[in-house]
Amino acid sequence: MTDTKTHIIDRAFTTESGFTFPKLELNWKSWGMLNEQKNNVVVICHALTGNAAADDWFSGVFASGSPIDLSQYYVICINAIGSCYGSTGPWSTNSETGAPYKNTFPEVTIRDIVRSQQLLLDELGITGIELVIGASMGGMTALEFAIMDPRVRTASVIAMGKCHSPWAIGISHAQRSAIYADAKWNNGDYERDDPPAKGLAAARMMAMITYRTAHDYEKKFGRNVNQEKGLYQVESYLNYQGSKIVDRFDAYTYDRLSKAMDSHDVSRGRGTFEEALGCLNKPIQVIGITSDRLYPIHEQRELAQLLPNSEYAEIESDYGHDAFLIEFEQLNTLLTPFIQKHR
Repeated sequence: MTDTKTHIIDRAFTTESGFTFPKLELNWKSWGMLNEQKNNVVVICHALTGNAAADDWFSGVFASGSPIDLSQYYVICINAIGSCYGSTGPWSTNSETGAPYKNTFPEVTIRDIVRSQQLLLDELGITGIELVIGASMGGMTALEFAIMDPRVRTASVIAMGKCHSPWAIGISHAQRSAIYADAKWNNGDYERDDPPAKGLAAARMMAMITYRTAHDYEKKFGRNVNQEKGLYQVESYLNYQGSKIVDRFDAYTYDRLSKAMDSHDVSRGRGTFEEALGCLNKPIQVIGITSDRLYPIHEQRELAQLLPNSEYAEIESDYGHDAFLIEFEQLNTLLTPFIQKHR
């Protein structure tokens, strides 16, 4: 990943689990220019295997005609702690031992991710956030940002709900179990040059099935066979996706950030869901994806009903959960009136 910056938060940071880092490193990328008041900010929150380079994986919102106009807004995306893309994570050096944290890296929550990113925004002197936007884990982060940070004026949250459901937790647990079952995992203690590649690849294959739909797979692969490899094309595709994640990601990060997603529950410590969200009067756009099987659309409809100042919209797509990375024309069409209305 290129053209990103690293900022040191040179003070202690304590996670919700009680673990204290003496300092944090946060990897981030920005586009556009801050205005004099430092309040023309759009925060993009990334998903599980994402990173700060939102112009790569969220490219459609940077395209011509996007409502997020870089001549007007300062856009920033900050890599989550626990990641393997430059922010403090399992391969960062523990100053007490001089070795990487690895399996001693603490479990973090979505709220920990928000609090750490707030520190960077504080040190940049940000006084106002026009919009915070994200999908999947990024949507969870964006919603907590709207709750936790008074600088946030509006939010757009996509393809997630008020909490991580038992369905989603179960899927994540199955994926983590594939990693744990790999002999290279060794109770979470492995070397970077000898990772549990088979387990991580299997976890990604499971994920790729939940990110799409049966209709999409039928249309894309059918029962076609890759004659050269002697595999059905869908098998060949999933093998490719598994090997790709091993090349660019890390099993510790998969474990910690998938558990952070499991922690997502806006009611935790805040009373009922109605009490937690009923006082959030900021304009919140909730976007569902009609074919999403991982976070079914009833979750977004329910979330919108719980928010007193919500605007609900849908992306019509056969792509499933991954539609937020594909259907940019629809996404921009939904974002444009919301952003213009609340400018």
